[in-house]
Amino acid sequence: MNLDKDSCDRIIDNLNDGLYFVDTNRVITYWNKAAERITGFTAAEVVGKSCADRILTHIDSEGKCLCTGLCPLAATIADGANREAEIFLHHKDGHRVPVLVRISLLRDQDGKVIGGVELFTDLSNIRANTLRIQELEKLALLDNLTQLANRNYIERALRSGFLEHKRMKIPFGLFFIDIDHFKKVNDTYGHDGGDEVLRFVAQTLSANSRPFDLYGRWGGEEFLGIIRNINADDLVQLGDRLRVLIEHAYIYHDGIKLQATVSIGATLVKEGDTAKSLIKRADSLLYESKRGGRNRLTFG
Repeated sequence: MNLDKDSCDRIIDNLNDGLYFVDTNRVITYWNKAAERITGFTAAEVVGKSCADRILTHIDSEGKCLCTGLCPLAATIADGANREAEIFLHHKDGHRVPVLVRISLLRDQDGKVIGGVELFTDLSNIRANTLRIQELEKLALLDNLTQLANRNYIERALRSGFLEHKRMKIPFGLFFIDIDHFKKVNDTYGHDGGDEVLRFVAQTLSANSRPFDLYGRWGGEEFLGIIRNINADDLVQLGDRLRVLIEHAYIYHDGIKLQATVSIGATLVKEGDTAKSLIKRADSLLYESKRGGRNRLTFG
């Protein structure tokens, strides 16, 4: 079966995965509908621009920027080798989205290299989080600003975690997360700027959560994460990855680039703990992170 160009264009434009083409100078020449949905950037906003120009600004799990010197697209255009990697792209709303990227060469009819192709799959739990938001809305357990669970729901989830731990010995951890210097953000950019920072921090937590974990807004600029069935090493690794992703997230507010860092206290439930003692320990560890210079995680 032979497909005409219009049919091929429709198929490509309606893929579930994001797809874009660049020329040999990494200027974007095509951007499909899924790329718009996953990133928040429309084709009109990105076509004709460099892929590193305030758009995706890919980073790896350690926070290294892949758009300067480590760009997989540039490497594939240079050596012709296909590449695949799990990375984190920048969403227009500010947060970081985990994606699987697959990169290959783009050639013309004569076989000459004219650029590169990147196909990217959204690895975040968007569908599960959307269903969770709908359920929380019904129960009035949603924080409207951040679209995370509110304090009432966190307290319920903690009670469930303790019951599960008591009955089946399933471990769980707690993150106490606080945005560094948040008052300065509000004082400098107003509450609108502060709200945007709260949202992209919350969205980064949500987009990079495991399906069975819960993140919620405890109050103000504080968040709690209830992390199920995890050991100490994995809890620290997960918390540090979230911290790095938030550090490299950003949003433009009235033309000004706003970024944030967070301090984290991380702990595992212990025998004899109550919700109060667990939160108190995580809170104390959080303030150790603050005293230690901020933008760090303390486990205990």
